[in-house]
Amino acid sequence: MCAACGLIAAVACSSSKPSSPAVGTAQPALWGDMKAVVSVKELMEYLIDPASDYIFNSVSTRFEGDSVKETAPKTEEDWEKLRIGAVTLAEGIELLKVPRPFAPPGDMNNSAGPGATELSPAEIAAKVTADPVEWNARIEALRNVGLEVLEIVKRKNVNELWDATENLDNACEQCHASYWYPKENAEFYRRIDQRLRDFSAQSPSGNAVLPKGR
Repeated sequence: MCAACGLIAAVACSSSKPSSPAVGTAQPALWGDMKAVVSVKELMEYLIDPASDYIFNSVSTRFEGDSVKETAPKTEEDWEKLRIGAVTLAEGIELLKVPRPFAPPGDMNNSAGPGATELSPAEIAAKVTADPVEWNARIEALRNVGLEVLEIVKRKNVNELWDATENLDNACEQCHASYWYPKENAEFYRRIDQRLRDFSAQSPSGNAVLPKGR
């Protein structure tokens, strides 16, 4: 092969290799942007809630007549189910960061009428838009529980599962109270406040006195 031919071949081979991108240039997404398939409400119903049940149902104590029946993971299969729930929760909850409608078309939640206690999808969307930091914080709180349970599974520590289920319940309830039924909470506290005012008015000293046994 002549020197000129060798030089042409070398240039051709080097040009066929992908060049390294310049530092600071934007990289294209490997798989493209994620696209939501279902609404938030459906994602919770069909993915997050079932995953949470693995954790909620892992430990319990209930009375049956004069005996106490306790539920806790004992076999490798039990712990594997718990691991499935924890992984699904920790990974799946991040899907709430993908833009998607908050409810299926036509589903307005219980947001109409004088007794409505739930926010409409539009009201939820407006709240998330106004404070995305809170939305992400709620997501991370749930993800942290999933990570917590994964560590518990490694140690197979049943006692720690009780704390994890309580943490999960708190994270779920706080998120729901903020985005799903804050009206219900407001009505609850309004009734409590009114009861205290009524008791205060009935008390000779003017201080709130709750009925006995309350």
